[in-house]
Amino acid sequence: MTSREVWEAMERQILAPYASKSSESRGRKVPESPCPIRTCYQRDRDRIIHCKAFRRLKYKTQVLLLPEGDHYRTRLTHTLEVAQIARTISRALRLNEDLTEAIALGHDLGHTPFGHMGEEALDVLARENGLKGFHHARQSLRIVEILEREGRGLNLTWEVREGILQHSKGQIDVHKGLELSTPSTLEAWVVRVSDSIAYLNHDLDDALRARLIALEEVPRDVIRILGVGHSQRIGTLVTDVIQNSGESGVYFSDTALEAMELLRTFLFNRVYSGPQAEKERPKVKYVLSTIFEYIMSNIQILDSMEFTDVEANKTTRVIDFISGMTDRYALTFFEAIAVPTPWPLDINLPTHTP
Repeated sequence: MTSREVWEAMERQILAPYASKSSESRGRKVPESPCPIRTCYQRDRDRIIHCKAFRRLKYKTQVLLLPEGDHYRTRLTHTLEVAQIARTISRALRLNEDLTEAIALGHDLGHTPFGHMGEEALDVLARENGLKGFHHARQSLRIVEILEREGRGLNLTWEVREGILQHSKGQIDVHKGLELSTPSTLEAWVVRVSDSIAYLNHDLDDALRARLIALEEVPRDVIRILGVGHSQRIGTLVTDVIQNSGESGVYFSDTALEAMELLRTFLFNRVYSGPQAEKERPKVKYVLSTIFEYIMSNIQILDSMEFTDVEANKTTRVIDFISGMTDRYALTFFEAIAVPTPWPLDINLPTHTP
């Protein structure tokens, strides 16, 4: 038996009957010979970690735009925190930890520069220019299916692709947002709830560190139910979801859900839509709109860039390119096309991959 076959046999013995077994995957769009060492989900995880879109996450905003401190979260550290939480839950529930990790590592590959402010700006630009809109979950799927590896995509398994698509909830009541009526796998559901556990707690931690809010302002029931410290709050929620989940689904207790919704509402009002965010939102819109209009009028510059689908229509190609930018690359590009430079210097557009 190969190493992969040994591991597949171990999965059938150890994992819960309702877990996703790698030997029973629906497979890839383009059939490939199995790896003799890794299961299909382990292979997917490795492909995501080594792709360019994953590396760019380190310079993409999580919640605080361009933070100067070294300890604030980025989109990359958020992804790693989601993966860690999701693996812990999956292991406790005897689900497929490799599948869970692959979905978690790939779930935010399609996020824009400047966080959700950037996503809002690109969504408007897409709709104004003939597309149905922009959403980072769909863009994450587009990256792994088409844009990576010079248009060949990563050719991931069906389970990982569907899990990436199903992770997103939007800014809605957690009572509704964490439910999955037709989950592709329980592992995908675990990532969906782990994403909320991670962002609610680390966004609170970052907002406290940045002094956007004070601990005394956090709703008392959040502290009473979940705990005071960051690790204590995560531990409470992880334990709660493990105790309330099984073959029928991945659930929190009513008490935990109430506390999560209190915290989500508080963060939305004070941080995501707070005074600091509202001051930066029009700037983000202006920067991305300026870049969009420039590239639409000079579409030929994309011919020398990576990470663009040459078969897509013009607007889609521009949206693909901008959504792949890091915060700092977007600002560098904006400065090159919009900020005057001393004569007689030439304006040199950034030519490296965003």
